[in-house]
Amino acid sequence: MNKLFLHRLFSARLAYCVALVLSGVSCETQARDYFNPEFLGVDNPTMKGADLSGFEDDIQAPGNYRVDVIVNDQMVDTREIEFKAINNNEQQELAPCLSVALLNSFGVKTELFPELGKGNECANLAAIPSASYEFLFNTQKLLISIPQAALSPKARGYMPPERWDEGINAALLNYSFSGDQTSGSDSGDTDSQYANLRPGLNLGAWRLRNYTTWNRDSNGQDRWDTVYTYAQRNIISLKSQMTLGDSSSPADVFDSVPFRGGQLASDDEMLPDSLKGYAPVVRGIARTNAQVTIRQNGYIIYQSYVAPGAFEITDMFPTGGSGDLDVTIKEADGSEQHSVVPFASLPVLQREGRLKYSLTGGQYRSYDGSVDKTPFAQGTGIYGLPHGFTLYGGVQESSHYQSLAAGVGKNMGDIGAFSTDVTQAWSTPQDMAKRNGQSWRIRYSKNFVDSGTNFAIAGYRYSTAGYYSLQEVLDSYGDSSALQERRRNRMELTVSQTLGAAFGALSLSAIKEDYWSQNKSMESYSAGYNNSWKGVSWGMNYTWSKNSTASGTGSSGKMYDKDQVFALNVSVPLDKFMAGTWANYNMSSSKQGSTSHMVGMNGVALQNNALSWGVQEGYATKGQGNTGNLNADYKGTYGEVNAGYGYNKDSQRVNYGVSGGILAHEDGVTFSQPLGETIGLVKAPGAKGVSVQSQQGVKTDWRGYTVATSLTPYRENSLTLDTQTLPDDVELDLTTQTVVPTRGAVVRAEYKANIGARALITIRQANGEAVPFGATVKFADNGSAEGFIVGDGGQAYITGLPPQTTLKVEWGEGVGEQCVLPVSLPADQSTGVIQLNVTCKNN
Repeated sequence: MNKLFLHRLFSARLAYCVALVLSGVSCETQARDYFNPEFLGVDNPTMKGADLSGFEDDIQAPGNYRVDVIVNDQMVDTREIEFKAINNNEQQELAPCLSVALLNSFGVKTELFPELGKGNECANLAAIPSASYEFLFNTQKLLISIPQAALSPKARGYMPPERWDEGINAALLNYSFSGDQTSGSDSGDTDSQYANLRPGLNLGAWRLRNYTTWNRDSNGQDRWDTVYTYAQRNIISLKSQMTLGDSSSPADVFDSVPFRGGQLASDDEMLPDSLKGYAPVVRGIARTNAQVTIRQNGYIIYQSYVAPGAFEITDMFPTGGSGDLDVTIKEADGSEQHSVVPFASLPVLQREGRLKYSLTGGQYRSYDGSVDKTPFAQGTGIYGLPHGFTLYGGVQESSHYQSLAAGVGKNMGDIGAFSTDVTQAWSTPQDMAKRNGQSWRIRYSKNFVDSGTNFAIAGYRYSTAGYYSLQEVLDSYGDSSALQERRRNRMELTVSQTLGAAFGALSLSAIKEDYWSQNKSMESYSAGYNNSWKGVSWGMNYTWSKNSTASGTGSSGKMYDKDQVFALNVSVPLDKFMAGTWANYNMSSSKQGSTSHMVGMNGVALQNNALSWGVQEGYATKGQGNTGNLNADYKGTYGEVNAGYGYNKDSQRVNYGVSGGILAHEDGVTFSQPLGETIGLVKAPGAKGVSVQSQQGVKTDWRGYTVATSLTPYRENSLTLDTQTLPDDVELDLTTQTVVPTRGAVVRAEYKANIGARALITIRQANGEAVPFGATVKFADNGSAEGFIVGDGGQAYITGLPPQTTLKVEWGEGVGEQCVLPVSLPADQSTGVIQLNVTCKNN
C-alpha cells in the first residue's frame, strides 16, 4: 500500500468514527476494524467499489515465508517457515509452525519439555515457561525469546551439525597453467611452463581428490608429479575427517610426515570460530620483475609472477597437510632469494573437556622416488584440562624409528599462552649405529588488545646431537644426503604492532636455523611499516637474509648467500580523475644488487572490479638502466586470465597464465573461476549474466548457472544475486540463499526466476469502470495461488509475461466477481516496463 492509500484509509477511518460518535456509539466498541470502501470514492471516483476484504484484518495471509530466525537477539537461521492463522485473545495473528527438531537445532533443550511436541506437528512454545515469539512481517524476521536456562551454551560462531549440508554429487576439475618466455639475457633465451590439475569427485559424503603438477624448465625437461590422491569424508559424530590415500600427518605434536595409507584426525573447522587455527601468509620483496615459486614437502604448490617491491601471497591451495613453505624469488637477472615460512607453529591448546586426536598408518611417501616406502604408524592426542591447562603427546613407530612426545600448554590469560614439549627418539639411520636423543620446544602467542601488540608466533626448538626426526631417518634409506642438514636450533618470531589510527602499523618477523653437521645457518629477518592518510597509503619493508641452501630449486643464475633488501611504496588514489585508479611509486634497493625506482599506475575496472591492471616504468643503478613492466588480470564467468610484460637492459620477459574450474552436475556442466576446497553451485535457470555479490567477476552463464568458488565449511554462507544486473525480462522471488556446507562439499543454491516481460496494465471492466482497488490478478493457466494486487485506477504491475497469455482478475468476498483478461504483448516491445490498457471480459 502506498502513502496516498494509507492517507485515504486514515481519513476514511476518522470520518467513520466521527459518524459513530455523533450517533452515540463509541468507536472502540466495534468487534473489528471495518473500513467502508465508499469513503475512498468520496474525492476519487476511480476508488469507488474498492475491494478491501484482504486488508480488513490486521494480519498477513497465512502461508510460507522466508525469514531470518533470531533467538535471544542472535540470528541462528534463514529459512522458509509456515505461518498459520490463530486466535489469540480474540485477536487473529500469524503463528510460526516450528518442529521440535528445528527448535533443538536452534539450541533449545527440547528434552526438558516433553509437552512441546504432543499431538501436533507444530511445537507448542507455551510448554516453555516465559517463551514468546514475534513475527516482523515488514522486515521478514521471526524473533523468538527463550529463557537462558532452556538453551544450550554455544561458543561464538557455532553452527549446529543438523544444518551442515553434504552437498550434491558432482565431478570437478581445477586447472592452472602459467609460463614465461625470456629473451636477451646472459644465459640466452629461456622458456618455462608450469601447470597443475586438481580433479575431484563428490559422492554423498565422500570426496575423491587428486593433485597433479607438470613443470617444464628452461632446458626443455618435462616433469610430472602426483602430489596426492586420496578419498576423504566427514565423520560428524567424531568431529573428524577420515582420509584414505596420500596425505600428511598433523604438525601440532610431531613434524608433519607425508604418507600413503589411512588417517582419522580431528577437524578444527568443525569447531566454532573462536577455536579455529592458523594459516600462513607469504610475504617478500622482489627487486625486479620476479618469479615466485613456493614448495611444500618438496612439491611445487604455487608459482606466479610479481612486479618489483613488496608482495603478499594469500591465495595458495594447501596440499592437504602441514610442512614449512620454501619460497624462491627468482629475479630477472637470474639471482635467487630463498626463505622459509613456518606453516603451523601456534601453541598447543584445547578448550576444557575437548580431545583433539589423530591416528595415522601407512607407508612413508617421499618426494624422492628412490627412498624406501617404509611402513610407519603415528598417534597423537591433545586434551583440554581445567584452569587453562592442556596435556598432549604422541607416539611414532617404524622398523627404523621410535619416538615418544609429551607436552603441556597453558592459557595464562592477560599475558598470553604457551606450550612446551619434549620428544625422545630412538633411531637407526642407514649404515649407522642406533642413536637416541631429545628435541625440546617452546611456543608462545598473545594478542595484547590494549596495546595493539600481537605475537602471532614465537617459538624456539633445540635438538641434541643424537636426535633425528622420523622423516630424516626414513629419507636416509635411499637418499645419501638426507642427514646433511640436521637442525640443531630453530627460532621463529612474528610480531605485529598497531600504533594508533594516525600512526599506522608495524610488523616484525624472524627465523633462524643452524645445523649439527654443517657450520652454517639459515637466517631471515624482516620489518615492515604501513600507514595511510586520506586515501594515500605508504609502506616500508626491510629484509635481511642468509640462506643455507637452494635445495631442489635448480638455480641457473646467481644465488647470494647474504643479502639485504629495502623497499618503499606509496599509492595515491586518482578517483577525481579516473575512478578505481591509483598512482604509485616503488623503490627497491638490494645490497648485493641494484637500486630501482619505479613510477606507474594501477587500477580496477569493469563490474565487480573483474579487471585489474598495472603499468610501471623505472630506472635501476649499477648499470641496469631502464626497467619497466605492465600486467593485467581478468576474472570472468568462465575462468581467469593474466598476462604481463617486463624488461630491463639485458632481457625481456613475457609471462602468461590461465586458470579456471569445470563442474559437472546433474543439470549439466558449468565453467567457472578456479575452484576452492568448498564451493557453491548457483542455479537460477533463465537468469543469464547476473552477478553474484562478493564474488569478483562471477556471473551466471547463458543457462543461469555459475559457481561461488570459495565457501567457508561448517559456517553460514550467504549467496546474493545482484538485482541491478538482472535482464529486463527476469524477476527473482528471492535474491539471497544461505548454505552451510561441509568440508569439500558442492552445495546448491536455487533461485526461482520468473522469465518474461514486465508490464504496467490498466484494467477496466466491460462497463468501462476500473477494476476495484485490491483485486487480485493471476495467470489463468498455471493454477498458482500467488497473484498481483490491483492499485489505484485499476493499474497492476505484472512480471513474467509471455508474448501471449490470459490473466484472471478476482475481487470481493466468497465467490466474489471475476473476469478474464487476454494479454498480447506488442511484437516491437522495447526493454523496460510495457504499458497497456486492456478490458477485462466476463466469464
